[in-house]
Amino acid sequence: MEIWINPDCSKCNAALSLLDEEGAEYTVRRYLDDPPTVEELEDVLRRLRLEPWDITRTGEPVAADLGLNTWPRDAASRPGWIAALSDHPILIQRPIITADDLTAVIGRTEQAVRSTRKRGRP
Repeated sequence: MEIWINPDCSKCNAALSLLDEEGAEYTVRRYLDDPPTVEELEDVLRRLRLEPWDITRTGEPVAADLGLNTWPRDAASRPGWIAALSDHPILIQRPIITADDLTAVIGRTEQAVRSTRKRGRP
């Protein structure tokens, strides 16, 4: 299991604490320091069963600078959204937890974190 975090994020820290309490084995990825590639984002989106605009933090200043609120949300625009997430990882919703069963969740709630933990068990 891997968890993408921003160490300054309270939701990320809560997810880490919950995983620790449950004795989960996981790898931490500080995605602001180690941004995901386009390929990694494609994989995570497939696992999440979401589109890039679904995991974009549109309230971030860089989102306003890029004009993301005006970008189309369609198949033709998808590569641009993914490139923006890769180029500006601060835009990625967090934390994202990838489980060993090839699924993933955005772990913003205790329930979401626990669901990945249950699926990730051998």
